[in-house]
Amino acid sequence: MNINLTLIIEGLAFFAVVLLVMKYGWPPFMAAIEERQKRIAEGLAAAESARAELRDADARVAEEIKAARQQAAEIIDRAQHQANLLLDKAREDAVAEMQRYKSAAETEIVAATARARAELSARVGELVLAGASKILQREVDAGTHRQLLDQLAAEI
Repeated sequence: MNINLTLIIEGLAFFAVVLLVMKYGWPPFMAAIEERQKRIAEGLAAAESARAELRDADARVAEEIKAARQQAAEIIDRAQHQANLLLDKAREDAVAEMQRYKSAAETEIVAATARARAELSARVGELVLAGASKILQREVDAGTHRQLLDQLAAEI
């Protein structure tokens, strides 16, 4: 056996296997590696896109929260203004009602005073008539007259 011939045959067999592997085995292997690289690249791009969308969504949420807070503040301001208007109206209504009651009370006091004066005047008139009739029924002397006047004054 010749080492050279064996070496050449083994070399040819090696190159034949390498050619077969390169022609039939290597392309599917490389295609699988390239597909894997492509999927990894797509995943990274999708992750970056998702991060960008998340940032955009966070910005939109922050804007919506800001708008909602501003709207809530406006609603609170309007409610406060409405409450102040209601309080002012209630205060005005209370003052007007108090003025009506005061006016009615003053009118009633004036009427009661007029009635009391009329009654007092009638009573004084009755007492004067009663006193005059007592004076006329008795004898006219200064002591009795003085006593009757004191008694009339006490009754008035």
